[in-house]
Order: sequence, then structure tokens, then C-alpha cells
Amino acid sequence: MAPQYTIHQRQCHLKWDNSIPPVATVASGSVVNFDCLDASNGQINASSTIESVARMDFSQVDQVNGPIFVEDAEPGDVLEVEFLELETADWGWTANIPGFGALADVFEAPALKIWKIEKDENGQHFTWFKEGKIRILTAPFCGEIGVARGEKGAFSTIPPYRTGGNIDTKHITLGTKIYLPIEVKGALFSVGDGHAAQGDGECCGTAIETPMKVSVRLTIHKNMPYVKEPSFLTPGPLASNFNTGKHYSTLGIDPNLREATKKAVTFMVDYLESVHDLTRVEAYMLCSVCVDLKMCEVVDMPNYAIGAFFPLSVFV
Repeated sequence: MAPQYTIHQRQCHLKWDNSIPPVATVASGSVVNFDCLDASNGQINASSTIESVARMDFSQVDQVNGPIFVEDAEPGDVLEVEFLELETADWGWTANIPGFGALADVFEAPALKIWKIEKDENGQHFTWFKEGKIRILTAPFCGEIGVARGEKGAFSTIPPYRTGGNIDTKHITLGTKIYLPIEVKGALFSVGDGHAAQGDGECCGTAIETPMKVSVRLTIHKNMPYVKEPSFLTPGPLASNFNTGKHYSTLGIDPNLREATKKAVTFMVDYLESVHDLTRVEAYMLCSVCVDLKMCEVVDMPNYAIGAFFPLSVFV
């Protein structure tokens, strides 16, 4: 049986920096259990109000737990991270944070949704956006997954990098194996930013953020030179908690990818406000947790087509 290690909530760091001492040293093939706070680093809880968003100290957010030194890991190797367990708390939050998100220039005021995560008679975890009306099935994953960069210095945990980081990819869920290129001895792996559900794109900037208990198996590969940046292998079909029925989709057409994306999201907000009786900020936050953004067309220049796909199955 592989050795197991436990990393606690406060064994975390706020920058990717290869000079940070490891909190544990493990052999290849070991299982590591992490107890992670949510992306607010505990600043938002199940009783928080909108004032908590306004008071948030953004220098303390998006912490990651670790780093883990993996024996025999060398630059040029690849770290395989297999997700064995993902357990959310019984609550989560979604916020519109001023200055952040695809439509930050439109939604300038803070907003906050606290979710209660429940389990139905079939054992499926879910949460209500509006009680009895809009039901979101959970599909847990970690947004932050990465190893230390080779360059010296401290790098923000907000963006993704070639070594991982804040990749916010919902398909890296239970049973998935992600492959990370190693740039420093020991790899220095860290993880965090638990999500109970998210749409591809996380358009308002937050998913259903939640504390998360995570178990991973860490394995070193010596001969995977084709892994230049993060790659992953899913255990089956792509995450499909919403792919159970009809979708309503909007297309944004523009020569600029970001502008095309903003159009697609804006048109979806228009639809949800007009047809489903949501406020615009409610619609925007709902899009962030269940709308999948897709690049539908990228070759017929000068314009790109970005699609926003809304699962109508969330309406009960």
C-alpha cells in the first residue's frame, strides 16, 4: 500500500516560488491528502453577506496547499497527479467581484450568492440557485493545480502557467490524471481552489467556491517529453453534470476573441433576464457556474465565433 500524508489548511502559500520550503517529502506513488480552504482563504463563510466581498483582502486569496517535494523528480520529468477523492464542504459561494470577470466593465457592484450543498435520495449532491426553481448538480474539482516554476522569484497564483496554476478546468475531476512538466528538483507540487461546480470559462470570475478535501496520488514519469504544458487524461466522457438535456446557446461574433466572448456572455444574460425572470447580476453569476463557453469557429477570418451554452436542465 502506498504511503499516505496529510496536509492541513494552514500549510499553504500565496505565491508560486521555488524557494518556499516543502511541507512534506514523499516518494513517487505516494498518496497525499489535502484539507483546503476556499479561494477566499476563509474570508467568506456560510454566514457571509455582500459586505464580506467589499472587505475582502485580495492579497490573501487563491492560496494553494503545499508545496510537496517528490523524491527523484528532476527538471525535464513529468508529474502525474491522479485525483482519488474530492469532497466539498456543505456550502459554497459565488461572487461578482468588482474589476474581475469577463464583463467587469458592466457589472461594477459586488454581489454574493451563498449556496447550501445537499444530497438527494440517489446520493447526488446538488444546490439550489433559487429554491425549487434552479437546481445545480455538483461536479467537484480543484482550480489550482501546479508545480513550481523554474525561474527564481514569486509569481501570482491568479493566472495559469506552463507548469499549471489557476487552470480552472472542470474536467480535471475525480479519476482524472493531469500531467505537469517539472522545472525544479522535487517538483514542489501544490493544490487548492476547490469548486463544487463551474461552467467552462468561469465567466464572472468565481465558480461555486468551497472548502475541499482532496486526495491525490503523485507519480514521476521520466520519459514523457511531449508534455510541454499541462495535459490530462479523463476517466471517461468529459464532465457532464449538466449535459442531460436541451441547451440554449448564444454566439458572439467578433475579430477579437475577448470581445466575441463578452458578446456571447452578454447575450446569454439578456436571454436569462428576459425569459427566466432573473436580475442581470443573478444571470451573470449563474452563467459562471453552469454555462460552457466554447470556441465554435476560429479559421474563417476576420471573425471568431464563441458560443455560450446554457443547460436548460437546471430549471425544474
